[in-house]
Amino acid sequence: MFLDIVSSLSRWSMPVILFAIPLYGLLRGVDVYGAFVEGAQEGFHLAVRILPYMLAIFVALEVFRAGGALALVVNSLSPVSSFLGVPGEVVPLVLIRPLSGSGALGVTAELLREWGPDSFVGKMACTLQGSTDTTFFILTIYFGSVNVRKIRHCLPVALLGDLAGFATAIFICNKFF
Repeated sequence: MFLDIVSSLSRWSMPVILFAIPLYGLLRGVDVYGAFVEGAQEGFHLAVRILPYMLAIFVALEVFRAGGALALVVNSLSPVSSFLGVPGEVVPLVLIRPLSGSGALGVTAELLREWGPDSFVGKMACTLQGSTDTTFFILTIYFGSVNVRKIRHCLPVALLGDLAGFATAIFICNKFF
């Protein structure tokens, strides 16, 4: 009974929100269509403004992978990763996740295809994928959208958060799987 109510609420929540917001605007006398068009125009200009930052991140990541630097870093980190209980196959995910969400998702999909979702490698890859976010991409988007050049303490703190997420995911996987 309770699950049926929750299911109905979740099914109807988005249509209700999409109907309620314009209705609220109309009742308050707002030109809803004009506001929508203006917001879409601002979004387009924002996308054009941050495109160079996004392109730089994607090119740098692909050069890192295609040039063999990723393989070199993974091989040099293998003694440390095996000591920490991290399979060597998962190390590229740890390195790519802060840079690119789509790249990390591709690595995770490849690991799941090769090792299976019920393997230790698969479980760790999924846990690592969900434990952090794409730090450099987010900083690029947020700061690039408002033309901030000096990010001060944001990057070290964000990378510390990534490290905490990775450490927790590794601990949890080694403890429970």
